[in-house]
Amino acid sequence: MLEMSHEAFESMVADGLDSLHDDMLAQLDNVIFLVEDRPEDGSDILGVYEGFSLAERNIYGYGEEPDRIILFRENLLEHCADHDELVAEIRITLVHEIAHFYGISEERIHELGWG
Repeated sequence: MLEMSHEAFESMVADGLDSLHDDMLAQLDNVIFLVEDRPEDGSDILGVYEGFSLAERNIYGYGEEPDRIILFRENLLEHCADHDELVAEIRITLVHEIAHFYGISEERIHELGWG
């Protein structure tokens, strides 16, 4: 398993977000990106989108909780053989979870080669 501090991993996630095309990020509103070590259920997923997709939502009102995109640090570190693979997998995971925000199904994400 790769070793990396939480801070260094968060920096890689920020770099991954910076590498995405502006059009992909343009409609992300009231969404926060988080890093956690592992999912509460102990599964081996790499990331998760928690919220209502753009297709399911109305306009946010005052006091709405933000949607969340969470990347799971330890799962990603275990999944990747080296630093370059980790950089690529973080970017893939970000694209995958952002696609869920836009309402793109799991099946369609795989058809497009995003996950």
